[in-house]
Amino acid sequence: MSPDHPPGLDLDRLRGLLEREHPGLAQGPLTGRLIEGGRSNLTYAVSDGTSKWVLRRPPLGHVLATAHDMKREHRVISALHPTNVPVPRPVVLCEDEEVLGAPFYVMEFVEGTPYRTADQLAPLGPERTRGAVLALVDTLVELHAVDPAEVGLADFGRPEGFLDRQLRRWGKQLDASRNRDLAGIDELHATLGRQLPASPAPAVVHGDYRLDNVLIGEDDRIKAILDWEMSTLGDPLTDLGLLVMYSMPLGMANSPVSTTAEAPGHPAPGELIERYAARSGRDVSAVSWYTAFAWFKLAVILEGIHYRYTLGQTVGRGFDRIGDLVPVFIEHGLTTLQEGIQEG
Repeated sequence: MSPDHPPGLDLDRLRGLLEREHPGLAQGPLTGRLIEGGRSNLTYAVSDGTSKWVLRRPPLGHVLATAHDMKREHRVISALHPTNVPVPRPVVLCEDEEVLGAPFYVMEFVEGTPYRTADQLAPLGPERTRGAVLALVDTLVELHAVDPAEVGLADFGRPEGFLDRQLRRWGKQLDASRNRDLAGIDELHATLGRQLPASPAPAVVHGDYRLDNVLIGEDDRIKAILDWEMSTLGDPLTDLGLLVMYSMPLGMANSPVSTTAEAPGHPAPGELIERYAARSGRDVSAVSWYTAFAWFKLAVILEGIHYRYTLGQTVGRGFDRIGDLVPVFIEHGLTTLQEGIQEG
């Protein structure tokens, strides 16, 4: 396949579908390139030479369960597009596997930068970095302010017992990749279970809300929230806890997992929590639990990657050091539960 015809993307068939669904939308022959792919869904940039779109589909050789993500992702961005929440404009959902071999959807291409590391943020300078991270909080408040029923998402998830189910789910994930002793992880899991907070009214939850899952424009405003594959109806404070976790320094040099916390000007976790509380009106007194849960969840995800690495199923730069990170995440989780979140 040439770079303009990447695997998993039949451009002639795609153009035929676009012509049927939106006559005249594509002005000429299409070209396409893979933006990112691998572990989760594949993302392609597609152009007719004038306009650009983004196509999302499950990985090649996907299992059927992941095919469901496409419909969910398309549904949530379609529901949110008319609201104040910045999401790309949806173009078409195709559930006919004859076209590309899997369900997929197309949305508009949004110009912007996903900032993944402190080094990438550094050229913005402290003031612009601070503004971008505070905008991340404000946009999360906008998302959680959406009434799910008003946008047709009343049945988008099962909010009752959400935290309990999440905790059990990630506990099972941990058991599926256990092949070494991890000091403190069972204590962290058990303590989270004993201290389960009462959830506020359910909201649309993104599920992986962090700086590198949004596109920031040249004006430093958030242009679009991306990667909705984990979205559901549930406890909004899980999104806040994850955002706070990613705003806490890991204290590990050259970590293979990026947090932006070390970037000059990055607001402290306490400020992010206060801003969310002030703008959302929500009680955030249990935020330490949600942040500790985020540390636990990431520890489990990283242990799964490490486990696959030990089996020789994962190759690439940095994977050999993922295993060293897991105890760091466990320690942060336990500390957060015991001491709360430091303001600094």
